[in-house]
Amino acid sequence: MEREWMSGGFAAGDGLTIDGLGDVRRAPAARARTAVEGPVMLAVVGDCAAADQELRGALPAVRAGRWGELTRWPGSYWVVAASGRQQFVCGDLAGIRAVYYTRGEEGTPWATEPGLLGRPLVADLAWLAARLAAGQHHWPHRSPYEQIRMVPGGSGLLLAPGAPPQLVDITDIEPVDELREGAERFGRALTDAVQLRVRAAGGAVGADLSGGLDSSAAVVLAADAQAVHAVTYTDGHTSGEDMAFAARVAEHTGIAHTVTTGAGEQLPFGFVSGQPTGAEPVLEAAMYAMDTAYLRPVRGLPLHLTGHGGDIVLDASSSCWVRLLQDGRRREAHRQVVAFARLRNTTPGPYWRALKQAADLGRSGSLERAAEALERGTITSEAAVAGWSWCRLGAGASWLTAEGRHQVATLLRQAARDRQPELADEFDQWAALRSVGASARGWAPYAEALGIHPVYPYLDNQVVRAAFAVPALARRGLVTYKPLLRAALPQLPDWLTSRRSKGSFTAQRIAGLAQHRDRLDELIASSPLATDGLIDPAAVRAALAQAARGQSATVIADLHQLTVTCWWLTSQKTTLEAAC
Repeated sequence: MEREWMSGGFAAGDGLTIDGLGDVRRAPAARARTAVEGPVMLAVVGDCAAADQELRGALPAVRAGRWGELTRWPGSYWVVAASGRQQFVCGDLAGIRAVYYTRGEEGTPWATEPGLLGRPLVADLAWLAARLAAGQHHWPHRSPYEQIRMVPGGSGLLLAPGAPPQLVDITDIEPVDELREGAERFGRALTDAVQLRVRAAGGAVGADLSGGLDSSAAVVLAADAQAVHAVTYTDGHTSGEDMAFAARVAEHTGIAHTVTTGAGEQLPFGFVSGQPTGAEPVLEAAMYAMDTAYLRPVRGLPLHLTGHGGDIVLDASSSCWVRLLQDGRRREAHRQVVAFARLRNTTPGPYWRALKQAADLGRSGSLERAAEALERGTITSEAAVAGWSWCRLGAGASWLTAEGRHQVATLLRQAARDRQPELADEFDQWAALRSVGASARGWAPYAEALGIHPVYPYLDNQVVRAAFAVPALARRGLVTYKPLLRAALPQLPDWLTSRRSKGSFTAQRIAGLAQHRDRLDELIASSPLATDGLIDPAAVRAALAQAARGQSATVIADLHQLTVTCWWLTSQKTTLEAAC
């Protein structure tokens, strides 16, 4: 299998460097394989397990415009195809392999990195404020830059001379009725996603081993095919139970295992001098010192497995109960909500009311309601409110100025008119998938700087398809945590798959906020979001002080998002000024 690690971009432009694909150029590290038959051409760029014969066998699909068929091989890769005057390009379902495009005077240039489009990179401050206030999933087609759009994960870009760009659905989910029916398919897809890669690596591979189900299952599968060197991070704020499970998995598989114990220098929000910036803000930017420390023992290995994305494909949110209400199955929804609440020793009332409201309002109605609340200025943080919501205005919304609220409300109203799934579970799983894909995509420059070649088997197209084929309600385990994993991989030890708990980094983030509070306060106050009048630094300062004292854990996620966004904006501005 070819290995390519996101370090080399490619774009439509001058110079023929992918055989037969017209004006497509690529960087040397963006490895491509092609198949050509007259005017019909296909290239895969990345780590694609398709044999050359399979690529040639896919040319009839290119000729017929069956674009989704070009994305069903194991691996993670871009597809570029041409048939006659049409050109098609796509990444993966999760959006790790991004495609950006813009409208030009002579057509629609596209690229895998925004900096390759030949357009000045101007940060879209209104969108950055909106994703802080209401989440990024309402605008899957937007990028952090003005006038630059993104092809959403699960879509491809179809271009033809004289025609506007067209987004094509490539999700190709083949639904099954129940978990048992889809478990075998999922198990095969995940096993292939792990083992085809590690066998192709030709030597020992690295792996995260947090002790959670997702990374542990990936390590067990990898250890059956290749030597593995797993790494685990711990400190005085992380879960001791996670550490115990990580050690037990390492002993069970007989792999090499290095545990790094961090100190104050590795706490989040230090923003180490000289760390990469990247094309977009990602939460992992705040964890760079930790990553540097614990990943050092596996630097330079052929690949590094992670469990990133496992939560999305193996589990489902309470949006599946909203779907029951949308389908008129009220009694079943109520029964499941009550059972869920009893297992957690909580009252079901608030949870039930939130779910009913989500079903009654629907996506468009919820976004309109959030826009109205912003314009009235009646913002209260809903972070602690039980139940699923199409659009939850968190603490970040309460930090907006009047102008910021107006701009975010405008974007929410635009999103309400956009075409997105109106069934709650479908909307939520694709939104969550694109979010973890963006996280993986955004970490690419950090991985490159650390000498790590990350692999995300849970986010491979065929793994995602096999998981999403199983109804969300079946993946949402009440008694069994992540029942799809247990059913799909019965060879996993029972002591692992029966685990119900999950570690948290909340205490670690509180300690990091406390240690770096003064610097973060200055960073936020001087950022373009504040100087352009979109957020109120005084409101953020009060929230930061409370969180640093451990008095308001509910705002930590929003503070994390805000700090990495402000750091990214400041660093991006410095980088662009230096380039000029």
